[in-house]
Formats: sequence, structure tokens, C-alpha cells
Amino acid sequence: MTPFTYLWVGLGGALGSMARLGLGALVSHSFGDGFPLGTLLINILGSFVITFFSTLALDQGWLRQTPLNARAFVTTGICGGFTTFSSFSLQTLALARSGEVTAAAVYVGLSVVLCLLAAWLGIAAGAALNAMMKA
Repeated sequence: MTPFTYLWVGLGGALGSMARLGLGALVSHSFGDGFPLGTLLINILGSFVITFFSTLALDQGWLRQTPLNARAFVTTGICGGFTTFSSFSLQTLALARSGEVTAAAVYVGLSVVLCLLAAWLGIAAGAALNAMMKA
């Protein structure tokens, strides 16, 4: 790992964080703040992107020759800055503490199921693209 890897991760983290702020604000403005829909959507998208890119960058993948810096930029930088498990935890507890235990449980369930589904779709899409690029 070179010093440039840290710079790429920092740049990716900044871009991911700004995207998280913007998308979170857009969703909040559009749908309100009652349910943490923005964080849910962000974590679903992040689950898809990290598995999609990682699948493309596997040894047999289309982007297998992608430099370490590009992988670190996307997976650690952008996805690390974009997704937010800590916000998920805070918002879940806030719902529960305000008496919205059912909403908190729904949020946890949706987060786990939809993020795993998005991760599975990311792998499937990456594998399909890898196969297309080999043909």
C-alpha cells in the first residue's frame, strides 16, 4: 500500500460522505423525517455497489487488473463514506426510545433483508457483467 492509496481512500470517503448527505437530505425533504428512509436507501445502495464492484474485481472478474488504489477508492473510500451503520444504530434506538418499537423493528428487518438482497444482486450483476466481458 502506498501513500497514494490513503489519498484515494480519503477522496472516495469525501465523495461518499457528500453523496450520503445529499441523498439523505433529498429523501428527508421528499418523505419527511418520521422514518429513517434515507439511511435505509443509502445502506441498500452501498450494499449493492460494494458487492458489484468487488465481484468485478475478483481474480476472474472483468476488472481483475484494477489497481489496488481503484479498489480502495470504491470499496473503502466511497462505500465507507456513503454507508452508515452508526446512523442506522442511532436511528433505530431513537425510534425505540420514542415509543415507536414496531417502526424500529421494521427498520431493522428491512435493513438486514434489503441490504443482503442488494448485496446478492450486486454479486449477480457483477458476475453477469464479467461473463459478458469474457464473451
